[in-house]
Amino acid sequence: MATLMMAHGAGGWTGAAARAASGSPGSSSSASSVSPSTSPSPRVSQSSEDWNKVLTDRLQALDAGGATLSVAVLDLSDGRTAQYNVKSGLTYDTASIVKIDILATLLLQAQDDGRALTSGEKSYAVPMVTNSDNEAATALWNIVGGSAGLNAANERLGLTGTTAGTNGHWGLTQTTAADQITLLSQVFGKSSVLTTDSRNYIRDLMSGVSAGQSWGVSAAGDTTGLKNGWLQRSQTALWDITSIGDVTIGDAPCLLAVLSKGNPGMNTGISLVEKAAKATASVMEQGQ
Repeated sequence: MATLMMAHGAGGWTGAAARAASGSPGSSSSASSVSPSTSPSPRVSQSSEDWNKVLTDRLQALDAGGATLSVAVLDLSDGRTAQYNVKSGLTYDTASIVKIDILATLLLQAQDDGRALTSGEKSYAVPMVTNSDNEAATALWNIVGGSAGLNAANERLGLTGTTAGTNGHWGLTQTTAADQITLLSQVFGKSSVLTTDSRNYIRDLMSGVSAGQSWGVSAAGDTTGLKNGWLQRSQTALWDITSIGDVTIGDAPCLLAVLSKGNPGMNTGISLVEKAAKATASVMEQGQ
């Protein structure tokens, strides 16, 4: 991925992800065949605050090597959530995970126009997601209207802590782990402003990411959909490594986002993200 400079910003957990997972008011309903049921499970006895503490204790024990890490997870089978280091004033560069947001924006705009994607748009969408093609991402970024288009779509998608990159720098879009769960919920959850066809299209591409880019949250379990991001800061040479996806943890489908910045190397950052994903999986399995 191209080398980019990094900026910082803010965000936190919202109710949008839980609403999209459960199909409660606040998001448009759609076919339940797209995702598993999210009816409450009696096995969950701890509050979100309890799970946050358990996850925080586990992740604070990891050696981050000077990097900053943030994690959010949502169990789609029972609505249980947990998060680590998600707080106001702290955001992360999306790097290439923004490509899922760009695609969701494109599909939302196409829905508004009452049309399917054109063959040209699909020719960009496929390599953008499956091979993380930057030129394809830039082409679609321009098609959706750049920063203004992404920000407008994100307001409808429920991303309250995400701000689009400016001057064509889509990889510098600022986000939070919580917002990435909200975005994933629009794709894999029970209810969404995206149609079933739109969500299935995104899911299809996320399930076909090239083998060389299949690292990240996939370390937590079998992965139905995945997208990773990586970029190096020009001024410090430090790396941002991000990963989002739909992962089966234990016997439950979960949405998982792991964001990091300030890693001394790309491989070091990938290792940290995967350790965090595994640690998160072990915490979530405690509630099953």
